[in-house]
Amino acid sequence: MIVQIIGLGLIGGSLCKAIRRSTGHTVLGMDKDPSVVRKALAQGAIHAEGSIATLAQADLTAVCLYPEAAVEFLTAHRDDFRKGGLVCDVCGVKAAVVGAVSGPLAEAGVRFVGCHPMAGREFSGFDYAREDLYDGASFILTPDDRTDPAAVEELAAFARSIGFGQTVTASPEEHDAIIAATSQLAHVVSNAYIKSPTLRREAGFSAGSYLDLTRVAKLSEGMWTSLFLLNKGPLLHELDILLANLRQYRDALAAEDAAALCDLLKEGRVLKEEDLRKTGKM
Repeated sequence: MIVQIIGLGLIGGSLCKAIRRSTGHTVLGMDKDPSVVRKALAQGAIHAEGSIATLAQADLTAVCLYPEAAVEFLTAHRDDFRKGGLVCDVCGVKAAVVGAVSGPLAEAGVRFVGCHPMAGREFSGFDYAREDLYDGASFILTPDDRTDPAAVEELAAFARSIGFGQTVTASPEEHDAIIAATSQLAHVVSNAYIKSPTLRREAGFSAGSYLDLTRVAKLSEGMWTSLFLLNKGPLLHELDILLANLRQYRDALAAEDAAALCDLLKEGRVLKEEDLRKTGKM
């Protein structure tokens, strides 16, 4: 199979490396930065540089760009993809992307599936791409009513073949509602937390808790601004819940209400223990 990757950043570059490691597929890579393509070739992450012309040869094309750029590329080149070929995006929001491109691609005879690999690092760019980034990770597929069910199965099998531990299917809207809580809210909290002036003096006073909570504060602000705005409704909903919960802790502390504070802490502990049991980590 010929696989063409559009965008050789952390996600796209890691896809290339995982495919090369685990399969015999031919990998073509495209990036707006020629030096990145040269690095990918030198490291053996891709077999050759791809182009608009080679899209017609690719059995699978994965568009690994920011959401707005992904929509632009997919719609602009709808007639350049191989007819009957598989095309996916890997954006962190799905309703905005799938809603914009699913129809035009279906009309062009392209089998499109919205996807989201649930893996990443606090670094960006091809230099940080890893062949094992996706090992054991979850691969989410978000078909809509235009999606060929066989395409979903083919992409799920492909994901498992390069190291993903599980595949999950959800509607684009369900994906965005859940990802607002599991990923986007965590990035907001981490980024806001580290702004405390007190943390300028954390050296020698911090350990695992600080490192855990601040890890994703180191983010690509351009990408996350796009993701947040495209998922405004669900993220605002989760922020409102968080702010209401924080207010309960603050009010109990201000009132020196030990019983209320203890109950709040117990509730959080129990929920975390339930989560650990559900995921088999306890």
